[in-house]
Amino acid sequence: MHTFAPSTTITMPGTELFGTEEKKEINDVLETGILFRYNHDAQRNNIWKARDFEAEVRKFTGAKFAHAVSSGSTAVSCALAAAGVGAGDEVIVPPFTYIASVEAVLFCGALPVFAEIDETLCLSAAGIKAAITPKTKAVVLVHMCGGMAQMDEILTVCKEHKLTLVEDAGQAFGASFQGTSVGLFGKTGCYSFDFFKIATCGEGGVMVTNDEQCYKYADSYSDHGHDHIGNNRGMENHPVLGFNYRIGEMNAAIGLAQTRKVPFIREKNREYKKMLTDKLSKINGIGFSKLADPSGDSATFLNLLLPDTESAKRVVDEFNKSGVSGFNYWFTNMYHFINQWSHLKDLKSSAKLPIHLLGAPQDYNNLHLPKSQETVGRLISFGIRCTWKEEEVKALAEKISGCVEKALNPVHA
Repeated sequence: MHTFAPSTTITMPGTELFGTEEKKEINDVLETGILFRYNHDAQRNNIWKARDFEAEVRKFTGAKFAHAVSSGSTAVSCALAAAGVGAGDEVIVPPFTYIASVEAVLFCGALPVFAEIDETLCLSAAGIKAAITPKTKAVVLVHMCGGMAQMDEILTVCKEHKLTLVEDAGQAFGASFQGTSVGLFGKTGCYSFDFFKIATCGEGGVMVTNDEQCYKYADSYSDHGHDHIGNNRGMENHPVLGFNYRIGEMNAAIGLAQTRKVPFIREKNREYKKMLTDKLSKINGIGFSKLADPSGDSATFLNLLLPDTESAKRVVDEFNKSGVSGFNYWFTNMYHFINQWSHLKDLKSSAKLPIHLLGAPQDYNNLHLPKSQETVGRLISFGIRCTWKEEEVKALAEKISGCVEKALNPVHA
């Protein structure tokens, strides 16, 4: 039995179910006073929340190795570093993603190359193939909006061209493709546990891999190069250079409790998403994003595809007029789609980056990505809430249906 107390004020997926379980894990840490994830063995009374959080992620995803860090963004940085991606490497990235995926490429010294997405909302195999140059080293594949990319086709392209695959599954914890968790197809992968995800640490992320050496690199890279061998931090060796991306025990404690709830959250999300899609699939003009493996959907988003961009804009206007909330129109979103990334297109930075010295591989102000523009222009995404009641789901379906029908079939006087 689940005894979670649904929140009535917070609309983020993880913190919909926030209560005694999280408090218990936090109190374990407070009782020891050891907020640091490493060392202090005698004082911590065998309380190791970061380790337990990582073990829970391994158990849930099937990853051989998991390393928790301070954010999903730093998890991407660790994944790139551990996979050997660095200065001067061309890295294929999507134009539709939380911008951290691209920032991580820039800040490791690599050079982003934008490629096309398709109706999966992820990079397509064809898009990746068209963007490959002799300098291409890697692909950062972002699994967007709770779904997954067409992994079989993408793996074929990466293998054929000897490309390193790094997966950013920040929005897709709980998703899978043909039985394997997203994040585990590439050399390294990562998840986000920030405030807006299916489970949260408040701030946190996890890098995963099935490669032991990649794990060791990430473990050291995220903590100033420490090898974490022995119980005297001041005498540890440093096999590589690193920086501070550590997670604290308090954040890890929350992530531990939250991760245990993901199977229940996903089950309810899938139930309510099916109710919505069953109703909305009968409405002319409503389509849905493609799920490469429908059985692996994390179901955190209902992703509607309207006939074209102008139709989608009319629907958004109708939603706003009718008081419908809880959706994103990504085409005009300031930090998930390249159209609004003027600072990136102009490479505005407080200090020089390697890309300023090496030169950008594309003219970011004049990219030709018609498929991505068309797909994101049609896309409206609703967040799925596991705490909904059935009558709320039915009411939302009716509201969406009514607004779409009114927007696409206006009555002319």
